[in-house]
Formats: sequence, C-alpha cells, structure tokens
Amino acid sequence: MSVIKNLIRDYGDFKIEIPSWEIADQGLTALWGPSGSGKTSVFRLLIGLESCPGLEWNFGGTDLAKLPVPERRLGVVFQSLELFPHLTARQNIEFAFRARHIPLAEREPALQRLVSALQLGNCLERPARLLSGGEQQRVAIARALAGRPRFLFLDEPFSALDADLRTGARQLVKRVIEEFSIPTLLITHDREDVEALGARLVRLREGRLVPDDTFSAPL
Repeated sequence: MSVIKNLIRDYGDFKIEIPSWEIADQGLTALWGPSGSGKTSVFRLLIGLESCPGLEWNFGGTDLAKLPVPERRLGVVFQSLELFPHLTARQNIEFAFRARHIPLAEREPALQRLVSALQLGNCLERPARLLSGGEQQRVAIARALAGRPRFLFLDEPFSALDADLRTGARQLVKRVIEEFSIPTLLITHDREDVEALGARLVRLREGRLVPDDTFSAPL
C-alpha cells in the first residue's frame, strides 16, 4: 500500500484534513466527491503544486513528499490537459522523454508502444491545437506515461468530452492503465467514471475522507 499521512492544509475558509490514507499501489483508485469537496486541493497538494508542511507519502519505502517535485516521478493529466498547442502530438510526448532523461535508444520503442495503446497513429504529426478533444486527451495521457511515472494522476479526465465520447474514452483509459500496470488516482465528481473504470472508491466530503459504506447516502 501507498501510505499518506498528515495531508492537512488550512485555507482559512476551508480545510483539508486527512491524517492518514492508504492508497493501493496497483490498479485504479477514485477520489470521488461533489464540487467544493476539496478534490482539486488534495490533487494539488499531492503533486506538489501547493505546499503541505508535515506531509508524508510512503511509496515503496520512499517518502515522495520529501523529494523535489521533478524527482517524485508522478505522471499527471490535468483537466485542462496542458498540451503545448504549437507542438505536434509526437513533440508533446517527446518532451516528457527529454524531461525525464529517458535514454535515446529507448524513446522510439516507448513512443510506438504508446501510439499503439492510445490509438495515436493518425494524429501524431499534427499540432496539438488542431486535434480533437479526444485526441488531445489521449496525447496528454501518452505524455504522462512517457516519463515512466511511479504513480499516475487523472484530474477529471472526461469532463471536457462530449457525452457520446466518454464511454469509449473510459474504456480506453481502463485498458491502458491495466496494460502499463501503473497505480492511478482518478479525481472525479462523476459516479459513472467510478463505475465504468471499476475503481476502488474513496469518498471526499468537506475536505475529509468519508467511509465507503456511506457512498449511497445523500450529499
């Protein structure tokens, strides 16, 4: 298990208060909750975009919270995707290879595996700004995986997609996570995401974790 302790941050009018949290070190876990429950704050604290004094995150014997952010080796797909619009899909993915110092000899085989898994063959040489929403999402996932992360974060990855694209996107993401065998935390407000991906459920309400047996209770 991946063990998180002292995930506590007081924002004045709102507080994240998670003294201890165990996340499976394999498969998919979903942090689920309504808007305003604190999901985005938890996400930002864990990936190091906001400070969290006292935070501990034991992953495989390493306290990730004590490492500089680049050394934590976290793969992140932001809700806004954050692709470089002027770069091609290929160049966006290759950026992660360079940033994580993946050996040159290993980059092309890794790229081709990602292209195959995420069905990117038809859009690899197009600028990101010209890609469809679904294509951009797949490129963002490929870039996150290209750096060989020890843990993957998906922040509301389906919220920007039209309803008729979400089913296929969920199936693709589920298959890719299984293929690459990477522990993943899905941040979502959509219960259908949790059910479709078969994720372990962690419920958040007002900055605190809620026991699973209250999942069906009204918000």
